[in-house]
Amino acid sequence: MNGLWKSVTENVMYVLGSLAVVAAMFVVAWFAERLAGRKNRHEEKGMGTRKMTMIGMFSAIAMILYLVDFPLPFAPGFYKVDFSEIPVMVGTFAFGPVAGVMIEFCKILLKLAVKGTSTAFVGDLANFVVGCSLILPASIIYEFKKTKVRAAVGVVAGTLCMTIFGTMFNAVYLLPAFSALYGMPMDKLIAMGTAINPSITNVATFVCFAVAPMNLLKGTVVSVITMAVYKPLSTVIKSGHAVPRTI
Repeated sequence: MNGLWKSVTENVMYVLGSLAVVAAMFVVAWFAERLAGRKNRHEEKGMGTRKMTMIGMFSAIAMILYLVDFPLPFAPGFYKVDFSEIPVMVGTFAFGPVAGVMIEFCKILLKLAVKGTSTAFVGDLANFVVGCSLILPASIIYEFKKTKVRAAVGVVAGTLCMTIFGTMFNAVYLLPAFSALYGMPMDKLIAMGTAINPSITNVATFVCFAVAPMNLLKGTVVSVITMAVYKPLSTVIKSGHAVPRTI
């Protein structure tokens, strides 16, 4: 009975912590838009419905890409990389940080509705939070001055932020949560990493040699593709929108 109560308590605390993280991401995005001087563009004539439609479309595309994931040779099998942040980043550049976090969140909800979770929701929270650590710095930098140079600086900053934050977040929160909720001792998780790379001997080396390269690879690919496709797509995305975008 004590074991059941402990399991229920851990799951409830994880859910509450996850909701707090989601709320924090929306608050950061909202504050950044206000600081950048975005004047409630979602209320502009004709933009409300179109904006929500575009957010829904980007969320659906991101969800499909989220389902297409694959393992990496330098990380254990429960770590898989996907490039669902490409449509999220494009939508974020088009409509701002709050829209970007909303797309990221809707992507996760759609994926859970279609496929459920195989990681006790830890992987899904990780995807959301680490994804936000990429799109928020990039879009915030771009919001203050919408030029191609600022966009490039933004995606580089976002990639570095995701690599550093994602690595620390895995070490401090996600790996312990996965170990507790999935009933897998931390030593066993580390041993899975050691089997791939003998240099992995503890949590620190695990995240440095497995998680950091994965986030750096993902951020780089997402950034390069976003910079290549956003300008051709921006005319269609922002059709009917009076505010010009310079990238």
